[in-house]
Amino acid sequence: MWDLFDVAAADPRGFGQWDTAVTEGEDVRIAPAGQLSVNYFVNRPLRHLSVLDIVWLG
Repeated sequence: MWDLFDVAAADPRGFGQWDTAVTEGEDVRIAPAGQLSVNYFVNRPLRHLSVLDIVWLG
């Protein structure tokens, strides 16, 4: 899980948008890795990521 956070922090826009139908939600992203997925918000002005949800399917 921490590796996934590191990858998301290095390139926040590298993962897909959570809901592509919502144009205002382009900063909410989902980072999947096997059975784990992390939903996060990219705060561009502050240059921070905020984790919204961690999902483990298993």
